[in-house]
Amino acid sequence: MDYKEETALKILDRYIQYLTKEHLQVSERVKNEYSYQVGINDDKEKISLHVFFGKKGNKVVLQGNKDLKLYKRINDLIFGEMLIPDYKPELEPTYPYIGTDESGKGDYFGPLVIAGVYLNPEAGKFLKALGVRDSKELTDYQIKQYTSEIKKMNEIIFDVVLISPEKYNQLYEKVGNLNRLMGWAHARVIENLLGKCNADEVISDKFGNEKLILDALQEKGRSINLKQITKAEKFTAVAAASIFARDAVIRWFSSQSKKYELDIPKGSSTDVEKFAKRFLEKHGEVEIRKMVKIHFKTSQKVFNK
Repeated sequence: MDYKEETALKILDRYIQYLTKEHLQVSERVKNEYSYQVGINDDKEKISLHVFFGKKGNKVVLQGNKDLKLYKRINDLIFGEMLIPDYKPELEPTYPYIGTDESGKGDYFGPLVIAGVYLNPEAGKFLKALGVRDSKELTDYQIKQYTSEIKKMNEIIFDVVLISPEKYNQLYEKVGNLNRLMGWAHARVIENLLGKCNADEVISDKFGNEKLILDALQEKGRSINLKQITKAEKFTAVAAASIFARDAVIRWFSSQSKKYELDIPKGSSTDVEKFAKRFLEKHGEVEIRKMVKIHFKTSQKVFNK
């Protein structure tokens, strides 16, 4: 079974779970040559749902009499609200568009990561069917699984900028402000994506004035329509970007924990402060400065300054 067929099964299973919760009768899966299908009925009417896995990727198709109330209901459920809780189709930007998000800015140890995802209509449907949502609602294991699934779809274009703690400290000293640094990083991701695809609209999670990103954009990005929105992870591309960003942070913590044979903690709590002091004692100031974000207030206690 190749990944397109495997993904088709996962998409169909998500729909089966969703439709069952809506008190609809769903038949057993049937495998065809290039698709999986189920029958859907409500005692009086019946239609079928197909998820194809051909050369062009996965495609969801509803078959039956379009005049039936059941057809219209299922069509609204699947192609309207889809599978994302509280998803409002009128809020989703017109495809194609780019979503950006960051991860790691609240961790004393570790990098700052900004990611961006470009979505066309088919890719958007695929991610909604997978149940992609804000990375803060997912476990590390789920992040890994989602990242793997998203990377398999050729139509989804993404970019990730990882700023190591050492580079982060250099940039912060230069710009003197976290929001300016993030504006620069978001702009780099947007520019990188615009070098691979065409999009007129970018949605970013709000962290400061939009001007911070716009001022940092080069020629390619100056003409885009940029919107910074609070809790922008409700938009599919931003949610996917948040997953890519967090995945990169998780992998950094995993690799560095193995390198130092320590379980490096996330966040900036009192426990993180205690761990940092032990790390400083064992590895010295030069080494710890490559691992942490120096401007955090935690540094005053760790370095006793």
